[in-house]
Amino acid sequence: MPTYATAQDYIDYTGTAGPDDITRRLTRASERVDEMLSNAIYETTAEGIAVDAVLKDAIMRATCAQAAWTLAVGDEFGTASAFKDVAMGSVRLARADSKTGEAPRYAQDAVSILLAAGFLIAVMTW
Repeated sequence: MPTYATAQDYIDYTGTAGPDDITRRLTRASERVDEMLSNAIYETTAEGIAVDAVLKDAIMRATCAQAAWTLAVGDEFGTASAFKDVAMGSVRLARADSKTGEAPRYAQDAVSILLAAGFLIAVMTW
């Protein structure tokens, strides 16, 4: 599975350096982008990278957006964001408000980038 963005791409996109493990986080973000593109049809190289430069750029930016979002919410695996309120004394957890009751898995910016590039044909609720 390819990683769609480099540490330098992340810096260029966000304007800030990522954490020491940014390469691993970009690989994880690439997995989420792959999920969003599971039904997309486009030409790729043998390594799985989009041939079209515009599409390749959109995938790279979506990957950076996904990584930045997981860093911003502090929840790389989508577990903590499942709750809007957590207390340790007498343990109190409140599920996040959403239609499905599930934590968001995809950054809205990543979805928007892929939608604008024509990969996604409808606004999806992630």
